[in-house]
Amino acid sequence: MHLLLIKLSSMGDLIQALPALSDARQQQPDIQFDWVVDEAFAEIPGWHPAVHKVITSAHRRWRKHLFNADTFAELRSFQQSLRDSSYAKVIDAQTNTKSAIVTALSRGEKHGPDKKSVREYPAHWAYHHTYAIDRQQLAIDRWRQLFAHVLQYTTPDSAPDFGLHNTNFESQGYKAPNADYLVYVHNASWASKYWPVRHWQSLLNRAEQKGLEVLLPWGSLEERESAVAIAAHHKNATVLPRLSLTSIAALLRGSKGAICMDTGLAHLAAALGIRTLTMYGPTDPELIGATGPNSFHISAQNYSCMPCYKRECYYNGSHHENSVCLRGIEAYSVWDQFLSF
Repeated sequence: MHLLLIKLSSMGDLIQALPALSDARQQQPDIQFDWVVDEAFAEIPGWHPAVHKVITSAHRRWRKHLFNADTFAELRSFQQSLRDSSYAKVIDAQTNTKSAIVTALSRGEKHGPDKKSVREYPAHWAYHHTYAIDRQQLAIDRWRQLFAHVLQYTTPDSAPDFGLHNTNFESQGYKAPNADYLVYVHNASWASKYWPVRHWQSLLNRAEQKGLEVLLPWGSLEERESAVAIAAHHKNATVLPRLSLTSIAALLRGSKGAICMDTGLAHLAAALGIRTLTMYGPTDPELIGATGPNSFHISAQNYSCMPCYKRECYYNGSHHENSVCLRGIEAYSVWDQFLSF
């Protein structure tokens, strides 16, 4: 059976959808998916053995240059790729306006959550068949349930299988240290998810006492500046060059573990099965928490505004460079909990 999956972004959301593909492959071994994804994350679908073809969208870039001739040409090419095949079923697992438009343009019987379950109303108008999927649960469980409804099997109660066991990750552009090392995922897409530099430096000191090297990945120039500030005067810290997601996955797999903020790489680390501790403040790990066999969460405490889901922290009416709630998570507590599980 040939299906089309619409799941455009972001990195964590894409990784949270992988167990649903594993469930489907377990139930129907001959099933294969084409996956529509944003170009920034095009590597991720190809990691899963059930994915046959990756169709890339550039909706973020297209929106900025909507009336450019090159954009029109790319849009025509994208639509052609989308309609090259007629699919047995089309599943929208993004469920917002953008993904609903892509779903509507595709060829095949269209499926998605009902009007109370979609992320953005009226995305459900694009679907031929809709299903009630409780939004107040872990995202991984939501997508596993959606796929089970669409393909008519009982949702498995087994632990999520991300399908990455046999994926061959190769690091290009950087050779992993010969010594044991950790990965500190300090970056995040929201300013409110950042942890103070001094806390990261305290964790570097603790890693050095254990004889551990630390790698600091980044994805933007701002994140690189943050990594440089964290690594300053610490001989055991290395600011990585700009690397592909596949290369970072290889480094994570070879590490002794990762300490992370709530961001896509935390989900990747957890899905790879390495020891992963992720810190949460403005978001709720019960709904979007990084999940894996060796994953652990630490949440800020004693703030009535949590989870606020705000990109900037305005605690008590004032703007704060770092979230007040995350600032209160001390480095010694993070390190002790990281070592304890």
